[in-house]
Amino acid sequence: MKTLSLFLKLLKDRSGATVVEYCLIAGIISLAIVGGASAIGSNTNNSFTAVQAGFDSAP
Repeated sequence: MKTLSLFLKLLKDRSGATVVEYCLIAGIISLAIVGGASAIGSNTNNSFTAVQAGFDSAP
């Protein structure tokens, strides 16, 4: 009987839902950071490639 009351107590506990919500928010923020860093990295790489092309074409 004690196991059943513990199980019912766990079903009523909502603190796990809060943890899941925070994990989802952290995941979305992480995806935004990775996407932004990837875009900045691509732009930086294009800039360095253009500079290298300028040196390669110099007499």
